[in-house]
Amino acid sequence: MSTAGNLAGLMVQVMLPLSLLVAAGGWWAARLGEGGEADVLRAQLNRLVLNLFYPAILFAVAASTPVSTDLLTVPLLVGIGALANGALLYLLLWKTRLGEGLADTTRAALMLGGMFGNTFNVGVPVLEYFFGAGAMRYAIFNDMFMTMPVVWTLGVWIATRLGSHAHGERPDLLHTVLMMPPIWAFVLGLGMQYTGIAYPPLIQAARFIGQAAIPVIMFALGLTIPWRRLVPRTEVLAVAAVKLLVAPLLIWALVLATTATPSEAQHASLVECATPTFMTSLMLAERFKLDAPASALLIGWSTLLFWLSLPLLMSFGLFG
Repeated sequence: MSTAGNLAGLMVQVMLPLSLLVAAGGWWAARLGEGGEADVLRAQLNRLVLNLFYPAILFAVAASTPVSTDLLTVPLLVGIGALANGALLYLLLWKTRLGEGLADTTRAALMLGGMFGNTFNVGVPVLEYFFGAGAMRYAIFNDMFMTMPVVWTLGVWIATRLGSHAHGERPDLLHTVLMMPPIWAFVLGLGMQYTGIAYPPLIQAARFIGQAAIPVIMFALGLTIPWRRLVPRTEVLAVAAVKLLVAPLLIWALVLATTATPSEAQHASLVECATPTFMTSLMLAERFKLDAPASALLIGWSTLLFWLSLPLLMSFGLFG
């Protein structure tokens, strides 16, 4: 299919339903009013996804997807992209005029948002459009082997040391991670697969339940974006540009330098690198007393600009 045909299909099959869900969340937030009930609803929906829908789909995919070296190249490449973004953003926000006058809490919030993408909720629909239904495995293995471990180690260090300077605060990261239902769901799924006791009807039931994760979280994204305060700020737009363009182009150059024929997994890693800011950045900002409004603003702008950056990257042939 031509690039124009791919783009048209992407807009209709992926961008349209995602946009409608985000718009519905924004309309609902306007009805409830910013803050208050809207924030409570957002928190409850996020909790529902974290404790039920997301673990269900993780279990289903882990129980039915063999781990391979090719599959693990996705978290490796996306991790390299995240670290590259982080290094560049540190220089831009702490060492240039772009970050001049910004509080460290703002710098750290923007740095976190510029490093990690919404690789499951936005990434999965795009991956499945390009590579079929089984492509969800790329996003899930990236979350488990890159996003979660790096966010809860380096990400927390950025929040507490570069941002809030909470030298007295020592978050119990191991306890936090071990209390996350997605971790146990993924481990249980892998265990059932490799012990040969996976029960297909149970896997199918979990997959059915987990299908609600993306629609619910995209609605919650609409609740998160500060629509009435979505004003362009130079530092926010610059970080959004880094998030959406630098990592995928860098990883594409790395892939082309190491192989003449990129694999599907390598193309999938580019999709993951290109996704907008992840919503967990706002949760981290709130938890570690960073600049939550700046984090929400970056989520909003990067999500909106993703509708432009993805077609641009498609025109470069990044996604096969």
